[in-house]
Amino acid sequence: MNDDADQQHLTANPGYAQGQLAKAFTTALTHEDADTRRRAEGRVTRWRAVLAGMSGGLLSIGSRTPVAGLPAWVTPEAVHGGFATGTPGAGGPLQPYETRLAERFGVPADRRALFAHCLTDPGLAWLWGQLNSGRYEVTVPEEGALLTMAWLVRHGETAAALDLVAELEPFADQLRFLPRPSAGRPASDASDALHRRTVSDTVDRLVRRRPNAAVETQREALAVWQPFGDELLVHWLETAGGEGGRVLELVPDAGWLARGSALLSRYRQLADEHTHCGKHRNPKENLGILRGVLEETVAGRALDARRLGLLRHAVASMVRRRGLPGSAPHTELRRVQRAQAALPSHHALAQVLVGRLAGLPQESGLADLAPVLAPVSEPEEQATGLPAGAQLPPVLRRVIEGALSAPVATLVERGVVPSAEVLAALVPRLVAVTTARSYDDPALRTLMAANYRAFRNRRSLLLLNLERQVRIEELPWVRAVAAQRGDGSAEAALLLRQLGELAVRGFPGTILPNPLVRELGVLARQSQLGAPLVEELAADIFMDAFGPKFLVAAGIAGELLGGSLYERYYGIDYAAIRELAIAEASESAGRGRADRARPRTSPGFARLCAERATAASSAPDRSKSGSSSGSWVAANGKVIEQSQILTTHNLATLVHRVGIAPEPGWADLARRCFGTVCRLAARVHRNPWPYPTIKDAAYAWRQLVFHLSLCPPAEQRRVLDELDAEAARHPAHVTARLAPALAGLRLVADGGTFTPDGTADGSRARRLLGWSTDGHWLATDPTAVETKDS
Repeated sequence: MNDDADQQHLTANPGYAQGQLAKAFTTALTHEDADTRRRAEGRVTRWRAVLAGMSGGLLSIGSRTPVAGLPAWVTPEAVHGGFATGTPGAGGPLQPYETRLAERFGVPADRRALFAHCLTDPGLAWLWGQLNSGRYEVTVPEEGALLTMAWLVRHGETAAALDLVAELEPFADQLRFLPRPSAGRPASDASDALHRRTVSDTVDRLVRRRPNAAVETQREALAVWQPFGDELLVHWLETAGGEGGRVLELVPDAGWLARGSALLSRYRQLADEHTHCGKHRNPKENLGILRGVLEETVAGRALDARRLGLLRHAVASMVRRRGLPGSAPHTELRRVQRAQAALPSHHALAQVLVGRLAGLPQESGLADLAPVLAPVSEPEEQATGLPAGAQLPPVLRRVIEGALSAPVATLVERGVVPSAEVLAALVPRLVAVTTARSYDDPALRTLMAANYRAFRNRRSLLLLNLERQVRIEELPWVRAVAAQRGDGSAEAALLLRQLGELAVRGFPGTILPNPLVRELGVLARQSQLGAPLVEELAADIFMDAFGPKFLVAAGIAGELLGGSLYERYYGIDYAAIRELAIAEASESAGRGRADRARPRTSPGFARLCAERATAASSAPDRSKSGSSSGSWVAANGKVIEQSQILTTHNLATLVHRVGIAPEPGWADLARRCFGTVCRLAARVHRNPWPYPTIKDAAYAWRQLVFHLSLCPPAEQRRVLDELDAEAARHPAHVTARLAPALAGLRLVADGGTFTPDGTADGSRARRLLGWSTDGHWLATDPTAVETKDS
């Protein structure tokens, strides 16, 4: 680690953009789906803009101001990986609503004319009407700028309004600053209920469902062709003698031939009407044989011995398998099959759901699922032909449940929110409500909530050189009304604690994803709890440097975990970290003004992480484990992992500063983390590239050690016994893989220690980490090694 790391300047490599362009171009040319090709064509256009901007000097990828001439607050259009295209998110051609407003206002259809009109009395009156009604949408934050200006004017904040106009005016011809009028319900900032999908989104999903070809084929076979096959079999059995219905001789009379001809005519009609199942056309199938021989016989052609033998075999086989038509076993079988064939198709039931949802508000969720999930009613039976009382299958129920509008804890409990990533996508709406409640004026509260939601749709940029993403308070129109905010610290602290508990309780073996960390970080700043939350750093752009909050977070972890199982297991000296924090704080206080203007880092914390990563490098059995990467990315990953270990990646901060206390307790969370570890260890088996899975298992293991460390010693021992028993219930390769990790945890719990490389002298016990540059012991199948040695 170099103390001058914060003076380095990195730039983005265009090779990534070129690879993404090639990938999108191939998809646009070759994919079989037209919609997919069309989307890929859009990606081709955007990636070409990225490369052109990089080569022409218009774009500075890696900077928080990537587009020349545009300030940081302008929402950038960004593609995968955080590459800006050069087009502002609020730019591009005039939107239809802008054209309609220009016509309504009687001004030229260009953005500068619209901007100028909104500074006149009629324009302000229109904006005030929007504020009063709440019937507007803000899809990018810029669309709330002129509404904010109008609010300032209405409340006598003329100087602030003029300053805001002066800052926006240079971009009036490029960016849309007007809100989108909405005919729907007024925007609201009051509800704590959330939903993953709107009713409209749910209807779209149901409409896109198509009949399942395999299911419809089976339904047709049961409802049409098997009953017809029975009729053919009965017809042939009229020629049979002896036991078992064996066809002996063919001496058909005129009546038999006439009935056979009628059967063949009906067959042709059925084949024209029912086209899903083609098995009846196969001349080697029993039904095909009975039908084919009947056609020959009705046509007057004599059957040779081979064809007669095929007929006899087909008849005997059908009778042997299902019994004689009309017998008790055969009748019961056909009854069950008719009931199965009569079950409504998922496609048909989906259309019933579409009808139920059609009359509901489309841009919200469903507060009550019961009426939508009810069985088919008698009026619906009359309208659709589906049987009254038919139940909805689980697959359709899950689609509807995705629109449930309820408190986020309820959504997690019911499985509507299945992961921390999905939770992270919903949380901004709650944070928007909490942030907006600190404004006293109702109209401003609604506007700021809409603005926050739009801001959270802004894609993060790829940032280098320790730059940070733009924060919402940097937007000029948010800054202009900052004085209107009251003290919302108590409410922010409450929501932070609730969401922290929900994330840790709901997904205990999962690292908190960066989007969720960012939202919790907003609440942490508002709550003034002194709770620094740290993001997961990307190994491929890591600069060997950490911001100061990492050292602060590690100090908080030391306050909670000093002397604990966690500190001993990972070989941490939290007292030394405390001394390091004091030294760096003193050094920072003595810096000159010019030094304080540079991006701040914690060189001591970076050195410590690098030293710990180097000490953990030595690992036996490398030749058996293969190589996880051996690259600089893996080397970076090892350093980043040590930072996560030292800080507990926000767990200690949430517990010690925020005060989370998830139910039913730390021991339960430790057990659930181990369940995740076991599941991930099972995926390592025979996996040609197991290292991402191993990394995730190490995340879950770290959570386990943390939760276990908060349990009393007696409870720790009891949980360790339970983990050993749980491991033994899994396949042998899982039990064997995790045995060294469990032995290592018990070793430390009993007062033992690891050597610096994470092993134990004279023992198979090992410390479980995720990243490795020279192979990982968890990648080796111990059961295979033992078999070979034996």
